Formats: sequence, C-alpha cells, structure tokens
Amino acid sequence: MKILVVDDEQDVKVLFQQRFRKEIRKEELEFVFAFSGEEALKIMKTMEHEAVLILSDINMPGMSGLELLENIKKNYVKPPPMVMMITAYGDDENRTMAKNLGADDFLTKPLDFSLLKNKLITLS
Repeated sequence: MKILVVDDEQDVKVLFQQRFRKEIRKEELEFVFAFSGEEALKIMKTMEHEAVLILSDINMPGMSGLELLENIKKNYVKPPPMVMMITAYGDDENRTMAKNLGADDFLTKPLDFSLLKNKLITLS
C-alpha cells in the first residue's frame, strides 16, 4: 500500500520511517511525503492510478489539510483515495468539518503509532 503523508513538520518523515521500518523493508507499506497541501496535490497527479491512503495534518501554512481534503475528494474519484486527517487539536469543530468534507478517519497528535499500524493492517 502506498501512503502519502502530508505535514509541514519535516521530522515527521524520520518518525514514520522509524516506526514503520519493518513494514517498509518487507515492502508492505510505501511512504511518500509532502510538506504542504500544494506539494501533496503535485504528488497526487503522479500517483493517479495507484491505490493511495493519505494521512494529512489539518493545520499547515498555505493550503490547510481541510482544503486539501476537499480538493482530493472533489477531483480524485476513481478510485477515491482514503483520507485520514491528523491534528494536534481534537476539537469537535475540526472533526465535524473533516467528516463533512469526506474524511475517512480522524487521528490526533501525538499519533498513537500502534493504533495507526492496526488501522493500516486492516486496510491492506
């Protein structure tokens, strides 16, 4: 499974590579990283015909994760990518807005990587 991680914090890449080292080595999961919503859309164009799961932060400079979610759900319909939103703020307003825009799941920071691994295993 190919997973696009979108977060403006650069250290997220190292964190995911460490936490999913075994799955990456076994080629069970492949991670691609974008550090802005705009960069994520450019990457999505090159991955159009691949099954993709997107893990996106909500609060980013420029295009927010919610704007990215809305764009993805509107423009990528075959097959529709699964989008999990990630935020440091677990407030109901962000959760409701993300669900209304079509988010498939909602995770809060700091990420519980064992929970995330379980979710990814059931999807693949």
